[in-house]
Parts: sequence; C-alpha cells; structure tokens
Amino acid sequence: MIATALTLLILLVGLSIPVGAALGVLGLTLDPLFSMLPLSRALGEISWNSNNEFLLVAIPLFILLGEILLRAGLAEKMYQSMSLWLSWLPGGLMHANIGASTLFSATSGSSVATSATVGTVAIPQIKKHGYNESLFLGSLAAGGTLGILIPPSINLVLYGVLTNSSVPKLYLAGIIPGFLLAGLFILTIIIACVLKPEWGGKKIHASWQERMRSLVNLLPPLGIFFLVVGSIYAGLATPTEAAALGVFGALVLAACYGRLSWGMMREAVEGTMRSTAMIMLIVIAAGFLNFVMSATGLTNAITDFIGGLGLSPGWMLLVLVIFYLVLGCFMETLSMMITTIPIVAPVMVGLGFDPIWLGILIIILVEAALITPPVGMNLFVVQSLRKSGSMNTVIIGALPFVAAMFLLLLLLAFFPQIAMWMPTTFG
Repeated sequence: MIATALTLLILLVGLSIPVGAALGVLGLTLDPLFSMLPLSRALGEISWNSNNEFLLVAIPLFILLGEILLRAGLAEKMYQSMSLWLSWLPGGLMHANIGASTLFSATSGSSVATSATVGTVAIPQIKKHGYNESLFLGSLAAGGTLGILIPPSINLVLYGVLTNSSVPKLYLAGIIPGFLLAGLFILTIIIACVLKPEWGGKKIHASWQERMRSLVNLLPPLGIFFLVVGSIYAGLATPTEAAALGVFGALVLAACYGRLSWGMMREAVEGTMRSTAMIMLIVIAAGFLNFVMSATGLTNAITDFIGGLGLSPGWMLLVLVIFYLVLGCFMETLSMMITTIPIVAPVMVGLGFDPIWLGILIIILVEAALITPPVGMNLFVVQSLRKSGSMNTVIIGALPFVAAMFLLLLLLAFFPQIAMWMPTTFG
C-alpha cells in the first residue's frame, strides 16, 4: 500500500501536474484501490471542514498585505537605506539584499513576495557595480526564504492549524532563528567575498549624515511589524485580526506614498485571489488525501513502519531532515507541509520533541526547499526577474546559503533554546 501510494505520487509530480491537482488525483485513485466504501462522497464535507477555520482567514490577509506593500514603493526606499548602512561590508549591496529581505519578511510573511520585491530593485545593480552575478542572485533567492520564518509568517499559521499549536508561540519561536539565519547569510557573503574580493563589486561610500537621514525609510516596515506582531502579544488582537490591522497599515502607507489607487487595489486583490485560490486548492486536496489515507489504514501503516524501525530520537531527527530535503526537490512548500505534517508531527512529538521547536525546524527545512532544484520556487522567481541567463547561475549562487541553513539546523538540534527561549519566557 505504501509503495503504491509513493509510486503514484512520484509519477503524478513527475508528469508536472499542478501539486494541488496531483494530491486530489492521488486521493481519488487510492480510494477505489484500498477502500470498500466510496470515500469520494465525503469530498464536499472535507472541503468545507478544511476551510472552515477562522485562523485560515489570516492567510489571504497576509497575502494582501504583501501585495499592497509590493506596489506601495516601500521596497525602493528600504533597499536604498539598507545599501547605505551595509554596503561597507565585503560584498556591498549583497548585504542590502539580505537586510531588505529581512525587513520585508517581517511585514509580508511571503517568501515569493519578498524575493520578487527586493529582486526587482536589486538586480539592475549587478552590472552597474560589477558584482559576481551568481552569488548576488543567490543572495536574493536565499533572502526571500526568510519570509516564511520571521513573523508574521503564512507557513507558521498553517503549521499551527495543522498541529493545533499556538500561533503566537510559533511567532515568538521564529524570531531569533529568523534573524540568526539572516546573520548567517551575511556571514556567508563576507566569507565568499574575503576569499574572492572581485566578487564584491565596487565599493559604495556613504557619509554618516546620509545614513542617519535614510533611517526614516526604515520606519514604515518596522511600524507594520510592530503593528501586526505587537498587537498579538499585547493581547489586543488574534493573529487574524492582526493581519487585518497590517492591511490597514499598508493602505495608509500606500496613501502616504501616493500609490493608493483603484488600479493598484485591483491588482493587489487579483494577486491575493490567485495566491489564496492556489493555497486553498492544496489545502482541500491534501485534506481529502489525508482522509483517504486514514480511512484505508495507510496513515497507520506509515506510522507503524516508522515506529518499527526502532530508531532513537536523534536518528529519527536525521531521517526527518533527509526526508524533507529530498521531498523539497519535487514538491512545492505548502503542499509538502499540508501533506506530511499530519503524519510526521504526531510521530516526532511522541518521541519527545516539542511541537513548537519541531515547527521551526520543519519551516527551515521547507525554506531550504525554496532554493533547491528542480522545484525551488524562489529560484524561479529570481530567474523570472532577469532579462537573460541560465537558471544554473541562480542555482549555483544559492548553494552556499543552503549550507548556512544546514548550520542553523545543527545549532537548533544542539541548542534548542535558540527557538524555545522566547516562547518559554514570554509565551
């Protein structure tokens, strides 16, 4: 049964069928093969129950927040400020890529939006300042991954829904690892440019007066971050209500920048609807597939198989890391989370792992999937922003940042308090 399901999944994904459709087809195929009852008749109720969750309303709101900020002109001003403050380091504007991505991540919650926004502003600087193209593009793809770890994060909301975990605690747990990962990315660039100084491009000089004046451009994204996250921990709003507050703040910013118009809002809403429809299709299809797997005994078979391996918690953790890294080469991040977490999380929690810590670990593994071929979403986003060039250039440039993610995984494994200190102290 397990072999049949796995073979069918690999076949459907290998045929380049959209993942939401592939998961639904897999569920409809396993139904008559292994069930005596027509499980497909429950599809309507499962579709309703999968989406009838108040916390899920936060997802389209956070997407809309990112869409508005994308069109509000925030990125250009933010990137300019970051370039003045960070360009003195070896690697110059590549640090601005990471810094701007970190700030934008703390407002939009979307990796794709982060890569697209910062990349649009940054890519013209490659030839202008003589940077190594591969490493520069890799820093943009890697910087975008911070969008699903630093709160507010759509993926952390989804993990909370799937595991019945506290989203505020997950947000707290993601702050230190998120900013630590940004620091590791910066360290990666410094090491590369110290070893190969010609990769760092021309030096950009800025006076302290220019830097201080530019700080005003960093206030809007910080304001949105504190509006969203601060309202949650002040007890003033739920994550869903905080997302709505963030959208209101983004509208105010767009109006202040003179970018608020009916045309801009139409584009933002259309983008939100497309992204939300894709996510909800995956949620429904994965929900039905999980139902079929449970009803046919496939979930129990997988759990028994894993338990029968007799592995220690440490070895199980290593298996989990390898499993997600391999799966991330073939599946999109959201579908990967929705399909696997209902099976993986109970097993790992049963072995003694904290569900909040486990959530951060899985999110980092999912982040790695965003910049590993052949289905790394951020790789495609950055490549689409270029006028010419091979995808291999982006892939090679992203590899050092994947190594930085592995280092963070090791640090989390040996020092779990990196993720757990804030939830245990303030949660």
